This record gives sequence, C-alpha cells and structure tokens, in this order.
Amino acid sequence: MLGILPFQNISYEEAILISDKPLYLEQMHRISDIRTHVMKVTYKHKKVAIPTPYWKPGEDFLQTITNSVRGKIDDGDFVTISEKAISTALGNILDESIIRPSLLARFLAKCWMRHVWGYVLGPLCHLRKKTIRRFRAYPVREGSAHKQVALQYAGFLQALMHGSEGAIDGSNLPYSYVSFPLKNAQAVAQQIQKRVKTELGKKVTVMIIDTDKTYSLRNFHFTPRPKPIQGIHSCGGVFAYVLGRFFKLKRRSTPIAIAGSKLSTDKALTIAEIANRTRGFGAGRTVWDMAETFNVALTGVTWEMLSKIKHKPIVILRKALLNCGN
Repeated sequence: MLGILPFQNISYEEAILISDKPLYLEQMHRISDIRTHVMKVTYKHKKVAIPTPYWKPGEDFLQTITNSVRGKIDDGDFVTISEKAISTALGNILDESIIRPSLLARFLAKCWMRHVWGYVLGPLCHLRKKTIRRFRAYPVREGSAHKQVALQYAGFLQALMHGSEGAIDGSNLPYSYVSFPLKNAQAVAQQIQKRVKTELGKKVTVMIIDTDKTYSLRNFHFTPRPKPIQGIHSCGGVFAYVLGRFFKLKRRSTPIAIAGSKLSTDKALTIAEIANRTRGFGAGRTVWDMAETFNVALTGVTWEMLSKIKHKPIVILRKALLNCGN
C-alpha cells in the first residue's frame, strides 16, 4: 500500500512526473491462483527550501550555493535556484529613478495601465480585484520610468504587459531597482553544477527558475517571457499572457536553464512549479506587496529592510522520491 507523505504535500501526479520509478508494481504469480503483489512505497524526501541571507550585488553566489547545500544533497537531486537572486548577485539590475520616460512610456503608464488593464484586460484575465484596483491607481511617475525601461530593453509587446515585462522585475529589490533576465542562464547553471560536483562530490541537476508563468495546452507550452528552456515557446508578449489567463490554461513557473541531466519539458515545468511554491515570495509577490510589508512607499524599501526578511533562493528536490520494497 502507498506510504504516507511525511512532510510538505505533493500530489500523486507530481510524484509520477518527478520520480523515475513507477509508484506501484503488480505481479501475477500463479495462473490458477492469481495474487497481486503491490510493492510498498516509502517517501524519503521531497522538497526543502534553503534560507540564506539576502543576496546583494557582488555576492559570491557560487560559493553561497555550495555552502548552503553542503550535507543536504545526494546524487540525483535537483537543486533549483531563483533567477532573480542570481541576477541581483551579478549586478544585473538598473535604477529606474535615473530614467527619462518618453511620451509613449507616459501613455502606457497613465492610460494603458490605468484604463485598459484596470477595466478591460484585468477582468478578462481573471486577476484579483485587489490587483485590478492597483492598476487603476498605477503610479504615473515611477510607472512611466518602468515602461520606458521595458520599451528599451524588452520591446513594445512586452511593455504592454502589466508587470514583469520581458522578465524585468522590481519585486524583492530596493528603491527603484529592477532586475533583468539572465543573458547566459545555461552557462550559469553549468557553473553551479560543476562547482557542486567539484567541491561536494555530488552529481545533481541544477535548474534556474523564474516565477513568470508558462502556459500549457496539452503538449504545447508557451510563455510571454524571453529565453525559456528548449521545448517552451517564447512568443507574443502580452498576447501570450492574455491568452493563457483568459482560457485558464495550466500555468507553471518557467525553467530557464537546466544542467546535469535531460528532462522532458513537462517534467521540468512541474519541478519548477513545486520549487517556486516551496520557495515563497520573500518580501512580497509584487512591488505593491513589498511596500505593504514594510509600510513604506513603492520606492521606499531599502537594502537593510530586505536583509531582515527570510529569503529562500535555493530549493532542493529529491529525484528518487520513493523507495520500493516488499
């Protein structure tokens, strides 16, 4: 009979996708007296979020990751890391307070965000009422600068998104800073995987993950963000987002790099989503949530404030989730 899950919940479907073994095995021993032998399943480990200090620019993230997983991993484990944390450590960030917005950027902040997202696309995408209220009061000054950055670095279709335009994101960053997506995510994942193997002697699979969602329609997977893993189509910007949300397609966090093993796209998406749910959202899911956490203005969050929050940029998942025995 199936074993009992000892700690954090995981669905039967998730267990099937992550495990390389079947969850049960039936054997018929005698034709005249058929007996079914069901192997016992014992869940050993599932998912562990590793808290670390907040990663600031200049953080030696390779050594931090290695030290954080030391004694906690086995061969075959998945070590997942937040793209945002790595981008911040690499200094792949920008202070939007120095940006001078164009007329188009001002239009997007004042009209597109407040009226189109606030009254049309927000409800169409089944977004929360609280989120829609925030759109209707979208900050023009800060928002215009942000839209200018989106236009310049991600393009028009991405700038039409309500947030995380082209994976440019300001959550869990102080003041007016935003982070950019990694340009060389695969190389970074390979560096991490190699460092863990060299220093700890463990063969693990490293996955870098973004919270931006990938939508799935049967075996077709697409995302509005750029540069996901092979098997996920990056297309359409805002159109991909609206399509996925309007039709309530299955959505999961996006893996952007994998090093150490080959995974099916669906399996990688499942692992990414489990890791993201386990990690949590640090100081807040959005810049609005972050400001509410600290009871400050949108750009009033400081490095010191963020350093006081528990951050879990690393999540370990066991590849062999179960042991089978008689």
